[in-house]
Amino acid sequence: MKIIISPAKQMQIDTEAFPCTQGLFFQQTKEILLKLQGMSMPELQKLWACNDALAEQNYERISQMDLARNLTPAVLAYVGLQYTHMGPRVLESDAWDYVCANLRILSGFYGLLRASDGVTPYRLEMQAKLELAGKKNLYQYWGRSLYDALVSEDKVILNLASKEYSKAVEPYLDKDVRFVTCIFGCADKKGGYKVKATEAKMARGSMVRWCAEHNAQEPEAVQGFTTYGYSFQPELSSQNEYIFIR
Repeated sequence: MKIIISPAKQMQIDTEAFPCTQGLFFQQTKEILLKLQGMSMPELQKLWACNDALAEQNYERISQMDLARNLTPAVLAYVGLQYTHMGPRVLESDAWDYVCANLRILSGFYGLLRASDGVTPYRLEMQAKLELAGKKNLYQYWGRSLYDALVSEDKVILNLASKEYSKAVEPYLDKDVRFVTCIFGCADKKGGYKVKATEAKMARGSMVRWCAEHNAQEPEAVQGFTTYGYSFQPELSSQNEYIFIR
């Protein structure tokens, strides 16, 4: 089973943590970088949809970016609620090995990342409307390549990614691939539930950690996830969608 998650906008550098591996789509990342380096700061700021300070910071990063040096393992580079609650830095060795073997991070810039693949700070969301190589956006640019790379390793996928990123693989699902999406909600007074973005991010990271600590090898195993008071709801769930409510 492979687990897919989204990246985070905020990133950090730690070049001494663990040895890095090279990403599967290094050449495509180089092509994207060259495209970004040929754009002006106003063009990039519009692409990034960010304030002046972030635009200046990331424009400087792009102009000096080296894809082969001073890299940080991807799972340690991203900073956000999902990654904080995953806690990759404090995983036991067996759990760390599980994350390296089973976790995959979808990225607009790097494509598909293993936990140990080396990355450098960047800003580029999958939904960014970057025209490249005759394609209108990054979804078209990556096409089915991320999906093909993913299912070449395993035909059972646990989807913990946001819709923005899962859209990069879902359109290509074949009949022999099992794709299970986990949804985390909070019970409401009417007997239903609401999905809150902040709490969902926390739950996704916690589930990755839970899977690593329990060596989960099939989707059914995650039905035992109870962190933060969540419980699996069989009556609301289906074969391809697992609902957890707290």
